[in-house]
Amino acid sequence: MKNQSRLENIMYLALWGMLFAAPVLSLYVHTLMEPTETFSWQEVLMVWSRFAVFLGLFLVHNFFIAPLLIHEHKPVVYGAIAASIVVIFTLYECSTGPTPSARGQRPMQEMMAGERPPLPTDEMGEGPHGEMRGPHEGPVPHDKADHRPPVFIGEHDIIAVLILLMMFGINLAIKGFFRHRNDEKKYIEMQKENLEQQLEYLKYQLNPHFLMNTLNNIHALVDIDAEQSKEAIIHLSKILRYVLYESNKERVPVSQEQEFMSNYVTLMRMRYTDKLRFTVDSPDDGRGVYIAPLVFISFVENAFKHGVSYQQESFIEIAGKRYRDKLGGERLLWTCRNSKHNRPQGSATPAQGGVGLQNVRRRLDLIYGNNYSLGVNETDTTYEVILDIPMDTHR
Repeated sequence: MKNQSRLENIMYLALWGMLFAAPVLSLYVHTLMEPTETFSWQEVLMVWSRFAVFLGLFLVHNFFIAPLLIHEHKPVVYGAIAASIVVIFTLYECSTGPTPSARGQRPMQEMMAGERPPLPTDEMGEGPHGEMRGPHEGPVPHDKADHRPPVFIGEHDIIAVLILLMMFGINLAIKGFFRHRNDEKKYIEMQKENLEQQLEYLKYQLNPHFLMNTLNNIHALVDIDAEQSKEAIIHLSKILRYVLYESNKERVPVSQEQEFMSNYVTLMRMRYTDKLRFTVDSPDDGRGVYIAPLVFISFVENAFKHGVSYQQESFIEIAGKRYRDKLGGERLLWTCRNSKHNRPQGSATPAQGGVGLQNVRRRLDLIYGNNYSLGVNETDTTYEVILDIPMDTHR
């Protein structure tokens, strides 16, 4: 806000500086063009005295009156004060401006006496009683004489008032521009803060949901195999370390996200028998590129929750492929495909299940905007998620 105000004041200072410098430069150039003319500071001061009146009114309008409309939104108060200033300025101009004769009008004494201005000599003649008359005119009756009232405001005054109105209008336009610019900047900052708050809120929702499932898995392993449960705790510690220290970052290396997913999958597979076939296809280690953290975990959780059966053969297939788009940017095409078994009527389907899945969709909208795609291919026996996201080459 202070920077905006400083820039606005610098603009006004530059404009008024050029305006006050103009008569000096004009007179100086005139003396160079006409060697017989001399530079007269008196003429410059006369012009400056007129400018000073406008400058004073501008300062009053800029610092005291315009804020009533631009910042405090009081158009009635602003209009009343501005109109009063214009009226007072008009009266001042008319009282200090040229006399009626200088405006092209007849002197006051002639108009009060009702005298008619002399006509050109070639159009005048003498009447039978000695009165002056034109070649085709009769005597001018006394009641036909010019009795028009004196002109109160002249062209000089009208121009001065128009300049004042234009000055006020330009001042309002500039202040309105800077106000709009400042409001727009504040709006962008508020949007950014709101985005960050939403992302933090979604992460806090996602992490407890994920940890709850993981702890349930370890609890199940304790009853099945104590040694495996110890190994599961080691994997859980690695998972927690990643969630606590890495998930708060805006971007993480793809390699770290893959390691996190590997620990989670290892932990999950301890619960299931050989009826589960699990495959991961990672064409490279993902070093040198970055993505948002915890993007894939909800889809994998969903695959384990809805795609694995203890009684039937099940599978989960995860694949990731790096490629370059038409603009040369790095992108990742990630897929998660799992089996789908008949579920009791009314139970949640893979497309509907999980608070984490809803959160990750919202996160993708907030992080990538329109620069990502999320698709679902579903049949009677399979369910596949296809995610296409950009990858950054720097954090």
